[in-house]
Amino acid sequence: MKTISILNHNDLTEAFALEQLCHTLPWSKTTFFSNQGDRYLNLKLTIDNKIIGFCICQLVADEANLFNIAIHPEFRQKGLAKELLNKLIEELMSLNSNKPIASLWLEVRKSNDAAIRLYHSLGFNQITIRRNYYPTVEGKQEDAIIMAYTLTL
Repeated sequence: MKTISILNHNDLTEAFALEQLCHTLPWSKTTFFSNQGDRYLNLKLTIDNKIIGFCICQLVADEANLFNIAIHPEFRQKGLAKELLNKLIEELMSLNSNKPIASLWLEVRKSNDAAIRLYHSLGFNQITIRRNYYPTVEGKQEDAIIMAYTLTL
């Protein structure tokens, strides 16, 4: 059975193992574990009680920032990242607060064509390019594309 729910403290070890598997230059354990708490809306996607995807999203004032998303390599190209992001957007739009979240921001490697296509398909717009933002395995730098999704009118 497939479910999308809140990524909680008990999930972090399993989710961090997925982080290590999915990213060429993964976050450190310290960074991963510190991106949790009251200022975050972090989700997990499970199939048969195994975490096969997650997203890390920080909430600041009236903005949300998608910091990290991962889908297990064996489960890619099945629309699961899109499902996870749609659920994140739905959750952000339904938050009960005095000041609603107006926009969801993200940065993506310029070379990550699949992710860029996914974000465009969901309605994200390219805002700008941050030059030499991401490190590469070759020790160079890669540009980041800054994208945003408007949650409120």
